[in-house]
Amino acid sequence: MISFLKKHWFLSALILTLPLAAGIAWQRYHDKPPEQRYKLETVEKGELKQSVSANGTLNPVTLVNVGTQVSGSVKKLYVDFNSKVEKGQTLLELDDALLSAQVRQSDANVQNALATVDLATANLNRAQDLFGREYVSRQELDQAVQARKASQAQLALARAQNERDRANHAYATIRSPVSGVIVARNIDVGQTVAASFQTPTLFQIAQDLSRMQIDSSFAEADIGNIRVAQKVKFTVDAFPNRDFKGEVRQIRLNPTNQQNVVTYNVVISVENPDQILLPGMTSYVTIVVDRRESALLVPNAALRFRPTDNATENGEKEKNGEGRKDDRKPRRKRDSTSGTVYVLQGKALKAVSVNLGITDNRNTEITGGELKEGERVVTGEIQGNGNTAGASKKRVQMRMF
Repeated sequence: MISFLKKHWFLSALILTLPLAAGIAWQRYHDKPPEQRYKLETVEKGELKQSVSANGTLNPVTLVNVGTQVSGSVKKLYVDFNSKVEKGQTLLELDDALLSAQVRQSDANVQNALATVDLATANLNRAQDLFGREYVSRQELDQAVQARKASQAQLALARAQNERDRANHAYATIRSPVSGVIVARNIDVGQTVAASFQTPTLFQIAQDLSRMQIDSSFAEADIGNIRVAQKVKFTVDAFPNRDFKGEVRQIRLNPTNQQNVVTYNVVISVENPDQILLPGMTSYVTIVVDRRESALLVPNAALRFRPTDNATENGEKEKNGEGRKDDRKPRRKRDSTSGTVYVLQGKALKAVSVNLGITDNRNTEITGGELKEGERVVTGEIQGNGNTAGASKKRVQMRMF
């Protein structure tokens, strides 16, 4: 029985002591100087750049797909990956056995058509001579004329077929249409290629790797700030500590909509004289869309900070009985052109309304309001024993209730 009473007395004393200790810790925290309670930063003037960012892919300005117009198996390859080629240079040869036979057949058809024309011409000359001496009728003469014209038409057809077969035979030798570098080879010796409605791609040739482009996708919220000829900075994973430069060359009007997210393709021209930038590299693009040389800057953390009610000037007045909650000014709604920061006034915080300009996502330009250069704004509260005590006090009160 005595042990039970001792335990009961100890628990009662603990319940009564904890709120008192928590209250003392809370009071000590709020009695600290403001510099020990809040994180403060001085409002200064400086340069500010507003930029938009996106990812993109490096590509050659001109990438030519080389295909084939005839079918056949690859007999010989003359180039490989990274080979530099000139316009008209032979890239590969297809087996031309069937094509050569077709050319010989069409040559024979031309010779046969020539013989038919010669015979028809001779028959026409005889018919004309006999008609002059009235040995043949007009009908027979007309038939001879018609036979000669038909033979001439057959000769023209045979020659056309011969030209086609010779062209197909020439297509068995694949030549480079441009000067450049082989970046892809999709064929091997002995492989059969079939020319159909969709021409197979045998090679991909980058015309000039000293000049490249970035195909990037920017969100519709950022596209309105991008203009042609704007300067661009970008990095690639291969050279993380090096910044490269480019220039906006084109803003394509065709949007892309994926899961209700609309983006626009922005083409950025890039000089690559050392040819260290390779096709397919992922680039991280930044475009400066606006800048201020001497702007009044405030940290974005100060615009996000919201104090407790009793830490503000109005809260102190209410505590001293000088004001009521109903007398407070309503808090301004945060938008893109206005905001509120808090500065120290004595031991309390004073809300200052400001007009906002551009931002670099760390600092924001102040274009109007009562905030002056040199003032210190609150960016956050310093976490300490006061918060812990308050939390303990809250927990004890909840348990007692």
